[in-house]
Amino acid sequence: MTNRDFKGQLVLITGARGFIGRYLARFLATRGAQVVGLGHGAWPQEQAQHWGVTTWINGDIVPANLDMLARNVGFPQVIFHLAGGSSVGFSLLAPEEDYRRSVESTLQLLEWMRSHAPAVRIVLASSAAVYGDGHCRPITEDAALAPYSPYGYHKRIAELLVDSYRLSFGLSTATVRLFSIYGPLLRKQLLWDLCARLQVAPKVLHLDGSGEESRDWLHVEDAAAWLAMAADHASPTGFVLNGGTGIATRVRAVADQVCRAWGLAPELRFSGHSRPGDPAYLVADPGVSQGLNLTPTIDWRTGIQQYVDWFRQTLGDRATLSD
Repeated sequence: MTNRDFKGQLVLITGARGFIGRYLARFLATRGAQVVGLGHGAWPQEQAQHWGVTTWINGDIVPANLDMLARNVGFPQVIFHLAGGSSVGFSLLAPEEDYRRSVESTLQLLEWMRSHAPAVRIVLASSAAVYGDGHCRPITEDAALAPYSPYGYHKRIAELLVDSYRLSFGLSTATVRLFSIYGPLLRKQLLWDLCARLQVAPKVLHLDGSGEESRDWLHVEDAAAWLAMAADHASPTGFVLNGGTGIATRVRAVADQVCRAWGLAPELRFSGHSRPGDPAYLVADPGVSQGLNLTPTIDWRTGIQQYVDWFRQTLGDRATLSD
């Protein structure tokens, strides 16, 4: 089986209702998978099916809910574990809740797999935040891990739990460390903030940092392909993949592109003070992904235009900084 053919496969996505989860569900469904989901939030059946999810359970990742899915639809062949914390900022405001989302959910899932479904492959969606700060060149998968935000630490703990169950109980695992994932539906982080601020004050754009911080932007549709490919390589020996393009793009250039896509030319002002947990350079070495013939299909400039168009068409005057 390849990431282009999941025909006949039953796949569980935890966090399928989230930003990346929806795109991954659609990617897998269009390749023949029966996709079921577990996570938080009411999701009407018609909306879930629009994204390719045939069964959705609104609830925690706990044995009772996992058992219910197994009874109703059977045991999956692959689990994509996307549920968890999703931002550095939230982890600094609510570290205990971020821990529960990222660490406790992972432990519950792995323990259920050990007891009931040890042959199932699991793909963990982790984060480049596990690499921490101090980098000045593209980061390889075997680089030192030195997270310095609660979000990064919790992702690293989740990775260690996956490694523990792989080594101790023979689970087949893969981990994808996602870099800066973006695309329509994303309602937080840099692109959202830029658009929301342009909506309110189109003449002057105030931003944190220096503008020279470098990030690696991977469109969410490409991220779905990265995650799906990782399932092919999940094994008892483990597999780790950077979810990034290897292209370093400065925050200032991203801000300029957002303004250009909007048709505005505001004055950009940077505070010179970085936010806590915000590294200066976070860019993937794409060697492993390129070896798997994983190359981005959407250029970051094209992707930003797409994002701005979505923001304006979908949100219009209702978009505010408080969303």
